[in-house]
Amino acid sequence: MFTSVDDVSARLAETGYLASPGVATTVFLADRLGKPLLVEGPAGVGKTELAKAVAQVAGARLVRLQCYEGVDESRALYEWNHAKQLLRISAGRDETWDETRTDIFSEEFLLPRPLLTAIRGDDPTVLLIDETDKADVEVEGLLLEVLSDFQVTVPELGTITATRRPFVVLTSNATRELSEALRRRCLFLHIGFPDEELERRIVRLKVPGLDEALAASVVRVVGALRAMDLRKVPSVAETVDWARTLLALGAGTLDETVVRDSLGVLLKHQEDILKAAAKLDLNAL
Repeated sequence: MFTSVDDVSARLAETGYLASPGVATTVFLADRLGKPLLVEGPAGVGKTELAKAVAQVAGARLVRLQCYEGVDESRALYEWNHAKQLLRISAGRDETWDETRTDIFSEEFLLPRPLLTAIRGDDPTVLLIDETDKADVEVEGLLLEVLSDFQVTVPELGTITATRRPFVVLTSNATRELSEALRRRCLFLHIGFPDEELERRIVRLKVPGLDEALAASVVRVVGALRAMDLRKVPSVAETVDWARTLLALGAGTLDETVVRDSLGVLLKHQEDILKAAAKLDLNAL
């Protein structure tokens, strides 16, 4: 998909995703080596958006598996259309079981879920396994076969091997430690909070109506909040939301009243808002 690291940066920027050199390099290597990409970092720093941006620049279909506690093989891989199978069994009462069984365990009755959909695709595909750390440990065992050999075994049909490997992105907020076996199969990328210059560029790109001086003030205030001992510090997504909020309010500068009244856009817990209101010194920024 990409010819160089600079090509990654330039093409992602066309979609509105400003990648740091480290991000661009790792994406290039994942593409060139054909390895899954495991992306960790706090919520709201652009892990999921990276997969979406790669799919957009590649003209690829995005297949997403959203992980959660309790997700299992039937939700991740495939399941059989039981209702349709029962109708078929009822319609073939005069057939032997062997005849019926051959029919109901065929492609017609198979419901592919994200992993199987991505493996069987002939077109360029980006497989996003989002918030992998929220899935149960058992799901990682399922992923090992998929990510090792890009194949899926359906007992009734045999082994289905990818004819065109998808570009795989796994994201994690590191709420639990992923297994070493899964990590070995991936290239690793940590996306943290961007430096001040990059975040200012992101704000200017996402909120073009905001003037440069106010964008710089927004980034400085967010940086000060991240330095505090808060329950949940603001992410890049909250920085952009706050910039849009200030634009909607018609604020030309940041003063104590504007900041105090809009802290709920940046901070999501009352104790954090109270702490920030007490400690934040706009004159020092």
